[in-house]
Amino acid sequence: DNSPEFIPQCRTCRRQAREQSGEAAHHEGLSSDEELTPTEVDEFQKNKDNVLEDSRKIFEDVHADFCDIRKILLKFQEWKEKFPDSYCDAYISFCLPKLLNPLIRVQLISWNPLEQNFTELEEMPWFRAIEEFSGAENVSES
Repeated sequence: DNSPEFIPQCRTCRRQAREQSGEAAHHEGLSSDEELTPTEVDEFQKNKDNVLEDSRKIFEDVHADFCDIRKILLKFQEWKEKFPDSYCDAYISFCLPKLLNPLIRVQLISWNPLEQNFTELEEMPWFRAIEEFSGAENVSES
């Protein structure tokens, strides 16, 4: 129940529980719901490490030509140059986002824009490969 009168009761209960337990680390104005216990932090880090380890194994049995965005786009570039009519008729520009989506998502699993030293999206290899494929003059369109 998140009725307006229920929320102050919860805050009062949590404040009283902190006072009785002698917990002095809480600062007024900060939600105790957002404070994680060391056990929760350890569990989160363990789960995160497991996900990252699993993500490294996703494409280990895939031929290199089909799990590297740059190589995939190179194949489409060749098609576009050799058979422009067929390329256009296949609506490749609409298919590429769906095709590349899983590859990009795997690369973004460990990306955290809230970290102090995070990599900008525009500087990631997959972004540059797509930018080169689409041509510098069409960047705003892509």
